[in-house]
Amino acid sequence: MKSIVLVRHGKSSWEFNVPDAQRPLKQRGIKDAQLVANEFFKSHKIPSQIFSSPANRAHSTCKIFVQTFNLSENSISIQDDLYDFGGESVINFIKNLPNSYDDIMIFGHNHAFTSIANIFGDKFIENVPTSGLIKLKFDIDNWKDLKQGTTELIIIPKELK
Repeated sequence: MKSIVLVRHGKSSWEFNVPDAQRPLKQRGIKDAQLVANEFFKSHKIPSQIFSSPANRAHSTCKIFVQTFNLSENSISIQDDLYDFGGESVINFIKNLPNSYDDIMIFGHNHAFTSIANIFGDKFIENVPTSGLIKLKFDIDNWKDLKQGTTELIIIPKELK
C-alpha cells in the first residue's frame, strides 16, 4: 500500500513585484495552512517523506506543516519537478520515487493537484483550494505502477472556520 498527501500552497500575495516563484503567502494563507495542518495532525499519521516545490508560497506552507508536526525543516526535500502547474512533472516525480517510501506528502500547485486528485482519486473535486489537502491511497507496492486509488481524506480550510 502507498499513500500520497497533496497540499496546495496557501493563499499567496500579488502585492509585491517579484517573480512568480518568489511570491509570499498572505496572512490568510498562513492562517489557513495552520488550520489544515492542525486538523491533519489531530488524527492522521505524519507521512514519512515530505517534498515541496521550490516556490516560496509552497515551501512556506510546507514549513507551517512541518512545525505543526514538530519536525525539523531538514525533513523537507525541495524538488524542482514539483514547481508544476499541469501535473505531468509531479506524476513523473511520484512514479520515480524509491519503493521504500510508502507514504509521502507533497506541497505544490494547481491545476496540477486538482488534476492528480481527479485522475488518481475516486471522488471528483472541482478545485483544490489554497491550503486544501487531499489524501490518496493506492493498492500498489511499486510507485511505477501508480493507478487509480481511493480518495481517503479531503480537508478544505473554509470548512474548518
